[in-house]
Amino acid sequence: MSGSDVGLPGLPAARLWAATRFPYLANALFGVQVTATPEIATVAVDDGWRIHADPAVVAEWTAAQFGSVLIHHICHLLRDHGPRAQAAGVTADTSRSWTQAADAEINDDLVPSGLELPGRPIQPEDFGGRPGALAEQYFELTREHARPDSWIVECGSGADGGTRGWDRSDARRIPAWQAKLLVRLVAQDMLRHNRETGALPGSLLRWAQLTMEPVIDWRTVLAAELRRAVTVTAGAVDYSYSRPSRRASSADTIILPSLRRPTIEIAVVCDTSGSMSDDLLATALAEVEGLLRSLGLGRHIHLLAVDAAVHVVRRATSVKQLQLVGGGGTDMGAGIAAAAALKPRPAVVVVLTDGLTSWPERPPRGVRVIVGLLGDRAPRPPSWARVVTVPAAS
Repeated sequence: MSGSDVGLPGLPAARLWAATRFPYLANALFGVQVTATPEIATVAVDDGWRIHADPAVVAEWTAAQFGSVLIHHICHLLRDHGPRAQAAGVTADTSRSWTQAADAEINDDLVPSGLELPGRPIQPEDFGGRPGALAEQYFELTREHARPDSWIVECGSGADGGTRGWDRSDARRIPAWQAKLLVRLVAQDMLRHNRETGALPGSLLRWAQLTMEPVIDWRTVLAAELRRAVTVTAGAVDYSYSRPSRRASSADTIILPSLRRPTIEIAVVCDTSGSMSDDLLATALAEVEGLLRSLGLGRHIHLLAVDAAVHVVRRATSVKQLQLVGGGGTDMGAGIAAAAALKPRPAVVVVLTDGLTSWPERPPRGVRVIVGLLGDRAPRPPSWARVVTVPAAS
């Protein structure tokens, strides 16, 4: 099954409409290969940057509708929905639910910006989701609340990672290296558009920024922050008269102080509110424990389970000893205050949270706070905290 643009007379007008309405996607719009593929009863995209369109389907659409579908499918490619579906364990039985989740991730950004999709586009609220979340989060909801009247059944392997018959088309595929360059070019166009107009949807701006920034493993960043905090504390050697100096015998009647190196205590505050992902929290906790042990601090850990209140405070030798009690609201300020009040006072407080919390106006005195922010779209903590972002796909 293959075809060409010749079988799609509405394509030039659709591309023109889309490029005019969404100029920051123009390079992707004219880079993607659109081919007429009769009798597939849909418009679908594959991982070779090819859009397969049934002429009988698109003949019923206006230029705005066809152009909107092109933009929609391009966003499946830009957001790596196919590979992300495979990572999420999507199967043939759950591909429809995943596609609806991926559609919602796209539509809640672009429909308010002028996307005119055929029918009624699926939105996060259709299955109880909140705007601005990720397809992986919507996926859990769609499996319980799948919408049977989704505006399009098939979005193709570029959306859910499952191969279709038309993917074997002889239409030219864009090589992977060229697709990566195209993605970076689109990200540059988005950032430029936002600088000039300030009108780029927030989630697309975040996507563009992440695409253009070098990806650094959060574990490396967290390890560096912990080492820095420990080094600063370990270097805070001070004089003490609690025991005599080794040089006291040479000073006759003068009492000399000895040098005292502080014991380094670490507190780990875990957000156990209802909005937290247990799997992501468990992963982050395991990484923190491994890092602390590598620094020789495995015996000096205080663990706190906190939602809107502090539920569990205990000294432990392993994070596995912490009971993740909670499930209510969120106030990490209460957890930080409780950690700072511990005896002995911790030198470093590591807070693991999704960021949906209030924060104190200033940090506790004499305590370094490192926030492990769980999730790519989590709200940022105040500037006084060292922040390490733990992506949802870690």
